[in-house]
Amino acid sequence: MNLPNAITLSRLILAAVFVAAMEFPGLTGYSIALAAFSIAAATDWLDGYLARKLNLVTPLGKLLDPLADKILVCAAFVFMSVLELAPVWATALIISREFLVTGLRQIAIEAGQVLAADRLGKWKTTFQLIFVIDALVWLTFDQIDTPNFFVHFTLMISKPEGWIMPVSLWIAVALTAISGFNYVWNGRHLLVQK
Repeated sequence: MNLPNAITLSRLILAAVFVAAMEFPGLTGYSIALAAFSIAAATDWLDGYLARKLNLVTPLGKLLDPLADKILVCAAFVFMSVLELAPVWATALIISREFLVTGLRQIAIEAGQVLAADRLGKWKTTFQLIFVIDALVWLTFDQIDTPNFFVHFTLMISKPEGWIMPVSLWIAVALTAISGFNYVWNGRHLLVQK
């Protein structure tokens, strides 16, 4: 297994750590979840960069990379909905879009074609990650009872009533819908084949 694929595999492990940590609400659980999610989000960029830079793009990497992304993001949004930080319909939209795109890509592969990723999809992921990290920062720092300026400042900028969490969520939702529509539009010929 090459280095980029090992990094991608570590993201799947970090996703499992994130899910397990979120099952233990409180400072320790949220801190571990924040660390695991943040490291996993960083590896999302790193594995792709190394695979291209070192010419180590493999079929396994092409399978694992989007799978790891989907598992991490979808799990995070489920927890955010449970904690009432994201509407259930937004989480359902995000998960539905991922299933839709995965299905369309599989149909394209079987037809010997490629549905290329678009830039909107990358921006969608970026804003999804910003939202989840901000929510995890707020959940973590909300557990700390101290007059420390840094803690209070972090809580102030990350709180749900602030601007980072709602803005990143609504941009992510809009880009999810638009990029999902683009995939369907670009792959519409695959859906009408006999």
